[in-house]
Amino acid sequence: MVLSMSWTRAQLEISVEDLDLYRREGTPHLVVDVREGWERQICALSESRHVPMGSLAEALAELPRDRPLALVCHHGVRSLNAAVWLRGHGFDQAVSVKGGIDAFAGRIEPTMARY
Repeated sequence: MVLSMSWTRAQLEISVEDLDLYRREGTPHLVVDVREGWERQICALSESRHVPMGSLAEALAELPRDRPLALVCHHGVRSLNAAVWLRGHGFDQAVSVKGGIDAFAGRIEPTMARY
């Protein structure tokens, strides 16, 4: 998948610090984890919804359009592609968590397992 020219990377990504702020302040959002099941067994955000990349199309009707979707993967590549794809399907608030779960573990939750 290639980034669309319709959006800048800055519009498509949020930092792990922004995600942490959403979580701490109770800002309405949904964390969508697009990793595979085996990856989530290692570490995951407890409130995240698991929708592997290969199942994203089937989950469209179940995803909310009224709040940000913060997409997370291991390092932020798959989630960036997912954000572009979702925006192309009308999810205007879909964003990728830059650096993925690895950056979140390294900068926000240092006790979280990493791989």
